Amino acid sequence: MSETFLSLTATYGVWIVVTSAYLSCLAIPIPTALVMLAAGAFAAAGDLEYSTLLPLAWMAAVLGDQTGYWIGRKAGGRIVDLLSTSAKRKDLIARARQTVLDKGGVGVFFSTWLFAPLGPWVNLTAGVVGLGWLRFTVWDAAGEAIWVTGYLTLGFLFGDQLDALASLMSNLSGFLVAALVTLGLGWMLRNRLSRAHAKAPH
Repeated sequence: MSETFLSLTATYGVWIVVTSAYLSCLAIPIPTALVMLAAGAFAAAGDLEYSTLLPLAWMAAVLGDQTGYWIGRKAGGRIVDLLSTSAKRKDLIARARQTVLDKGGVGVFFSTWLFAPLGPWVNLTAGVVGLGWLRFTVWDAAGEAIWVTGYLTLGFLFGDQLDALASLMSNLSGFLVAALVTLGLGWMLRNRLSRAHAKAPH
């Protein structure tokens, strides 16, 4: 399955990235993290444009979260009853509901990147329990910015080691992902400043 999505990313580029980012926010089992890493690697190779990928992937993820939120808002408890057909999913929904009730917008923020598997269910239950739309949107957009930027940037920086990176990322916490991204962005900024300084007339 992973090889299929890598092939699709190579063929369809930004469209497969956008589609996977949107659908994964609705709990569709798509290896979006791998797609993001691959897209970042293709951007580093010049096959895709990083400055295009980043905002489009972010908007797709936010739109997917918004869709989940409004499904919960409009369907209410009926959608929860309909989806709680397995013990595992019922537990995820219960944890998501408690996260929203206890943490509110902060819970939404962390569910987008630090506890990503819980994210789609947090979106849904945020709508069900009536978390304010603006509050949800602000925290969600901020969290998705970290998630999307993180994976695209890691793919951009270390795309030549994609298999090892994908395996490593599956075992790292969100905090370590964020730390790696921060270091990577710092490295990119330092290189650009160094090049600019070297080109400047003395």
